[in-house]
Amino acid sequence: TLNFGGSQEKVYERSDWPKEKLLDYFKNDTIAVLGYGPQGHGQGLNLRDNGLNVIVGVRKDGRSWKKAVAEGWVPGKNLFSIEEAANKGNIVFNLLSDAAQRDLWPTIKPYITPGKTLYFSHGFAITYKDQTHVEAPQGVDVVLCAPKGSGATLRTLFLEGKGLNSSIAVFQDVSGKAHERVVALGVAIGSGYLYETTFEKEVYSDLVGERGILMGAINGLFRAQYDVLRAQGHSPSEAFNETVEEATQSLIPLIGAKGMDWMYANCSVTAQRGALDWHQKFYDASLPVFKDLYESVKNGSETKRALDKNSQPDYRESLEIELAEIRESEIWRAGETVRSLRPENNKK
Repeated sequence: TLNFGGSQEKVYERSDWPKEKLLDYFKNDTIAVLGYGPQGHGQGLNLRDNGLNVIVGVRKDGRSWKKAVAEGWVPGKNLFSIEEAANKGNIVFNLLSDAAQRDLWPTIKPYITPGKTLYFSHGFAITYKDQTHVEAPQGVDVVLCAPKGSGATLRTLFLEGKGLNSSIAVFQDVSGKAHERVVALGVAIGSGYLYETTFEKEVYSDLVGERGILMGAINGLFRAQYDVLRAQGHSPSEAFNETVEEATQSLIPLIGAKGMDWMYANCSVTAQRGALDWHQKFYDASLPVFKDLYESVKNGSETKRALDKNSQPDYRESLEIELAEIRESEIWRAGETVRSLRPENNKK
């Protein structure tokens, strides 16, 4: 139990489950990873490298199937169709996309039989069951382990001998061992430490974070500052350096290392004063937006929009158009040149 800003919370560390203990604990289990997207890829490979009996289930001969084969999964041995994998596994990782979890649940559900464990890395499907129609089956442990980062990051840190922190939750405990099992699974996929949440709180915080600071808000703030600087006659290189490059390469790493006050303490007096004077104005301006965002997540509006959009037959094509607009905008074209000038990218 640790003190987080004045609140006591229980955390679970990787050292509690050394590899030998994991191998013994899961020696009679078959873990079926359904889906080979970012999380299925990262978690599946980490489980395999940890020596556990893991199989992958994806659509035969699809893009994910071909990717899995290229990464050493063998059809008929540890690579199967979604239905076959769900049937063979007694611990079933449902790591399909949120829309696919909704669409394929009628296909998967018959294989989630009493005595099995159903594992998620997102509280989305269970929390918004009125939209996804994913109901926890009777007689089954239902657990969650949500890495706080992409599957690619989870995999990279695992290969470096590090770990990504994750949240864990138990929605349904039939066996009486669901909590113990999800902690062990969290370590097995490459988590550094784990903290407790609920399915509902995980998905609310996750959706707010993605739309807010982690992705949506930071993109909007970058654009706004860059556009103001450009409108006032600053060059693209100067505007990008003062908006993005200094943030990602200098200041955010300081925050990550020792906190916001540490970053302030390692900047000039002029920078300190300006940041301390202006941060409240940004807080006041953004707080109503974050409140609106949280309510949109809580009432299911965000879920409905995401599911509707992601289910369109031309979703990938329309997504590429949206990403291309970002990629081809001046700020990120300027960024491409700036990044190429970093010493590590400019070696002879």
